[in-house]
Amino acid sequence: MKRILPLLVLLMVIVGCKSSKKTVKSKPLSIVVQPDIKESTSENPEFKATLETDRNLALEIVRTALSYSGTRYKYGGTTSKGMDCSGLVFVSFKQHDILLNRSSSEMASQGVEIKLNDVQKGDLLFFTTGKGRKRINHVGLVVAVENNDVKFIHSTTSRGVLVSSIKEGYWNYAFKEARRIL
Repeated sequence: MKRILPLLVLLMVIVGCKSSKKTVKSKPLSIVVQPDIKESTSENPEFKATLETDRNLALEIVRTALSYSGTRYKYGGTTSKGMDCSGLVFVSFKQHDILLNRSSSEMASQGVEIKLNDVQKGDLLFFTTGKGRKRINHVGLVVAVENNDVKFIHSTTSRGVLVSSIKEGYWNYAFKEARRIL
């Protein structure tokens, strides 16, 4: 007993010395252009041109993501040899000179939050699939909106890069929020 007591005290001192200081990670610079409310009328030709450019860019990003269909899952991967969900989204935007944060939880702080009913091609869907379901840990890219169904491309650990529907029970249950980058 006399030998165990000093070991317990030492163990408590070591465990109690854990630092609570948080490190701050620098985030890559990203620019989100939002039109002025005054300029967002349908009569403004510059605003119409910006919307059309954004829609075309969104379609190109979707095409890029779809070109990775069938790619196997690889944690941290960003190539056609393997990729994870945030890697797919990161690469699809990066190929069009838009830099997003690399992880799905950090991506969820970019752009503007929108309602699921308002999503368009190129928007991002975020999910909480972990045990506690509190932290965003999965992302998908909207590729189609048809008949009140949203189709999105993402990478799963079991099936790799594929297109799923938000109407699938699991994804509907895990859905957390939608965001618009463009």
